[in-house]
Amino acid sequence: MKRVIFNQKGGVGKTSITCNLAAISAWKGFKTLVIDLDIQGNSSEYLIGTQFRDLEDNAADFFKQKLSLFGKSKEAADCIYETEFQNLYLMPSHPELAVIERELETRHKIYKLRDALNKLQAEYEHIYIDTPPALNFYSRSALIAADSLLIPFDCDSFSQSALMGLMETVEEIREDHNPELSLEGIVVNQFQSQASLPTQLIESMKESGLPIFEQYLSSSVKMKESRSRQSPMIHFAPSHKLTQQLLSLHDSLSGSNTSSAARSA
Repeated sequence: MKRVIFNQKGGVGKTSITCNLAAISAWKGFKTLVIDLDIQGNSSEYLIGTQFRDLEDNAADFFKQKLSLFGKSKEAADCIYETEFQNLYLMPSHPELAVIERELETRHKIYKLRDALNKLQAEYEHIYIDTPPALNFYSRSALIAADSLLIPFDCDSFSQSALMGLMETVEEIREDHNPELSLEGIVVNQFQSQASLPTQLIESMKESGLPIFEQYLSSSVKMKESRSRQSPMIHFAPSHKLTQQLLSLHDSLSGSNTSSAARSA
């Protein structure tokens, strides 16, 4: 399963959801890969620390060699590293992704990630792709390469407005490039049950027919501590309420790779 986590709005929890669902997948015994396509490298830092910038091979190197007609071609597998967590692997980001993006776009390399991940599926049972908070070359590549999409949503009115535009984008990419892409659902993140606005927004979205997972993820300082310690919640605070919510969400995904949420974008 190749799963992309994407929202054009920043600060909605893409990195936290990507890394924690992947960590749970690995903890459950699945060989799991995280691909970090966000130039900021937040998933990379979360899983292996700031030294990710110094690694010799990374996502930028993978894409960069697609621009060269000469020299030995670098396989995606050459850019993957083990993390300290059993069964969990990472293709790290790098700031150079920003430098090569324009040339990748103009030379139509948009399908290279899809081709690479189709090969990697033979080795990794679950692949999670973290994306930039923008519809650019890298997020489009991920949407074209993935089997399914999770959309983090942080319960504010601007996010709801942006969500409708995102649905249209997903449908366009599905029609033009990836007819197999399914929308697994919308993940409500940083939920505050005592506030009235989040509940009202969610009910409105449900009435509109949007596929929302029933398991909401609470707002918690523990997540920030988890990221600062470079230790996903399943390892950092396994009994915490938020960890249990993430486990429940992961179980929902595992039981519905083509859930009723799929294709209702």
